[in-house]
Amino acid sequence: MANIIEYKGYLGSIEYSPEDKCFFGKLEMIDDLVTFEATNAVELEENFHKAVNEYLETCKALGREPQKVFKGVFNVRIDPVLHKKLYEKALKSGMSLNKYIQQALEKEVA
Repeated sequence: MANIIEYKGYLGSIEYSPEDKCFFGKLEMIDDLVTFEATNAVELEENFHKAVNEYLETCKALGREPQKVFKGVFNVRIDPVLHKKLYEKALKSGMSLNKYIQQALEKEVA
């Protein structure tokens, strides 16, 4: 299970620093770097909420869209043997590798 919290549709990653004895995280899926930290879970969640709210206020003031734009293109590095097997399955299914992978991913997230 990933260490992720959610507020207003925004996701924040959470990590722990034993050296600093604190939790820290950042907003994910945005173009800007927005971080938060705390020494306990309650404070961490409060600071995450503050970070989201401040980010939204800043974007509004700047007239910018807050969410990251996903273009639908990403690179994935996989084992060459798996790559070959996927390509063979795609050919036998009568579709491109991209279409085959897209359908497999759609099934996975459904």
